[in-house]
Amino acid sequence: MEFLNNLPLTAEQWRITLLLLITVVLFIWDRWRYDVVALTALFAGVMLGVVPAGDAFSGFASPVVVTVAAVLILSGAIGRSGASENVMTFMMRFDGRPALQLFVLCAACMVISGFMNNVGALALFLPIALAVARASNRSPSDLLMPLAFASLLGGLVTLIGTPPNLLISDIRAKYADGPYQMFDFAPVGLVICAIGLAYLAVCWRLLPKDRRGKPLAENQFAIEDYIAELRITETSSIIGSTLKAVEDAVSGSFNIIGLIRRDTREAAPSARRVVREGDLLIVRGDPQTIKSMVEKTKSELLGNKDEIDIPLTSEGVGVVEAVVRAGSSLIGRTPRQLRMRERFGVNLLALRQTSSHRSPRRLSEVTFHEGDIIVLQGEVDAMPERLEAMGCLPLAQRNLQLGQRGSRYVPAIIMAIAVLLVIFGVLPVSIAFLGGVLVLALTRVTRLDDLYNSIDGPVIILLGALMPVTAAMETTGMADVLATQIATLSEGMSGMLLLTTVLVATMVVTPFLNNAATVLLMGPIAAGLAIKSGYSVDPFLMAVAIGASCDFLTPVGHQSNTLVMGPGGYKFTDYWRVGLPLTIIVIVAGVPALMWAWPLMP
Repeated sequence: MEFLNNLPLTAEQWRITLLLLITVVLFIWDRWRYDVVALTALFAGVMLGVVPAGDAFSGFASPVVVTVAAVLILSGAIGRSGASENVMTFMMRFDGRPALQLFVLCAACMVISGFMNNVGALALFLPIALAVARASNRSPSDLLMPLAFASLLGGLVTLIGTPPNLLISDIRAKYADGPYQMFDFAPVGLVICAIGLAYLAVCWRLLPKDRRGKPLAENQFAIEDYIAELRITETSSIIGSTLKAVEDAVSGSFNIIGLIRRDTREAAPSARRVVREGDLLIVRGDPQTIKSMVEKTKSELLGNKDEIDIPLTSEGVGVVEAVVRAGSSLIGRTPRQLRMRERFGVNLLALRQTSSHRSPRRLSEVTFHEGDIIVLQGEVDAMPERLEAMGCLPLAQRNLQLGQRGSRYVPAIIMAIAVLLVIFGVLPVSIAFLGGVLVLALTRVTRLDDLYNSIDGPVIILLGALMPVTAAMETTGMADVLATQIATLSEGMSGMLLLTTVLVATMVVTPFLNNAATVLLMGPIAAGLAIKSGYSVDPFLMAVAIGASCDFLTPVGHQSNTLVMGPGGYKFTDYWRVGLPLTIIVIVAGVPALMWAWPLMP
C-alpha cells in the first residue's frame, strides 16, 4: 500500500484500483465462481462510476467474445465427429518406443490445439491416449500430463489457439496498427513448441515411480480410489463376518469406509463390526477388485439409487468411465439432487474424487467436482448424447460410436475453410467463424443442442463482464500511472530483463486468476510500460499472451490440467515436478524468440 500512497491518484483512479484489487482477491479466494466475481465487479464498477452505465454490456458485443464462442462450438463439433478414430491406429505403429510414441501424440495434439480450443483438443485426444496406454501396457500417467501441456503449448501458435491470444490481439489494436493476424503468433510459438516437445517426450520419467509403474489392467484403468456401495443380500457369503475379515479376504486395493444399518450411519466403522443382512457398505477400491468382491460374496452393487432396475450388463446396456469436465451441470451438486436416473437415464455405479475433495459420505450424497471420475451404466447407443448432456468426457470408447461416419470430417473441413477465409483477408475472424457455426446449424451436421452445449458459458460471462471493468483502467488513466511508476522503478534495466519480468509476472499471476482475466489485467499495463520505456508494444503484449497460456505448475490453473488429474492419478505436487522445468524452458527459449521475432525498438 505504501507504493499506492505515493502515487498522485484521482478519486476515480483510487476507485478503479480498489475495485480491481478486491476482484483479484475474490478470484484467488475462489469462494465464488469466476463468472460471478466478474459480474459482481461489473455491477460495482457501474455503481462506483468508473464504468459508464451505457458501456456496461459493451464487452458482450465485442468481436472477441463472439469469436471465442464460435471457436468453442466448432471445436466441440470436431470433438464429437469421430474424426480422431484413425489416429489410434496410427499411434500403435510406435508401440515399444515410448518416447517416440509420446512425441507423436503430443505433436498431433499441438497441431490440433493451434486451430481449436486447447481444452477441446485435449478432450479429442484423451480417449486416444488412454486407449494407447492400454494397448501398450503403459500407465496413463505417462501420457496424460504431457498431453495436457502439449495442448497449452499448441495454442501459442495461432490467433484462435487460445482465448488469451484473441484478447491480446484486441488490446494491440488500441496501441498499434490494428489487431494481430492469424499467424503473427507462429514465429515465437513454433520455437517454444519445438523445444517443449522434445522435453514432453521424456518428462514422464520425472514422475514418482508409483505413478509411472501402474500399467493398465485389461479393460480397466489403474485408478484405485473409486467409491461404490454394496448391499448385503440374504444370500451373501459374508453375513456374520467382521469388517476386518471382509477386508482381509479381498486381494487388491479395497477399504470399507462407511456402514449404513437401518437409519444409523457410521463413518470409519469399527473393524470388529459384524456384517448383517441388509447392511449397506460404502467401499473404496479399484474397479476390478470391487467387481470381484461383488461376485465372490454375492453382494449387490448399487448405483445412485438404492435399487437399480436393470442388470449391470445386458444386451444394449453397458458401463462407461467418464471424467467431469469444467462447466458440467453436475459440478456442485449431488446424485440425489440431480436425480440422474430420471434426468439422464443413467445409473452412477462408482466415483473417484479428485484428491482435494474426497469424502466418506454415501454415493448419493457426494458432491461432484471438476475432474472427478465416474462410472455410469446405461444404454450404450444413447450414452454419447447423455454424457454430452451431463458435461462429461468418456475415458474409453467401449462400444461407443462418438460420431456419425457420414459426416465425421465435415466439422474439420468447415473449420479449415473459416481459417483460410481469415488468412486471405476475405472475412474478419469473428465473421468467418460465426459463418462456420451457421453452416453447422443449417446442414444439421451437429444438433443445435450440442452447439449450445459447446459454449463455455462461464468463460463468455467472464470476458463480457470483465472487459468494461479492465477498460476503465485506461479511461481513468490508471494504466498509464502504473506504467509510468513501473518504468521509473525499472530505469536502467535492460530491455531483455524488463521483458523477462513481464513474462514471469504474468506466469505468476495466471494460476490465481483465469488466464483471460490475467490478459485483461496485465495487457494494458505491459503495453503502457513498453511505451514509457521507449520500446515497441508487440514483444511485451506477446509476453503477456505466452505467460497467460503457460500454467504448468498446478492442476487448477487451467482446465486442461484439471481434466487429466483424475484419469492420470496425479497428485498436486506432480504438476510442479514436471511443469517447473517446462516453465523454465518457456522463459529461456521464449524471451530470445520474442526479441528476434518482435524487435524491442519500434
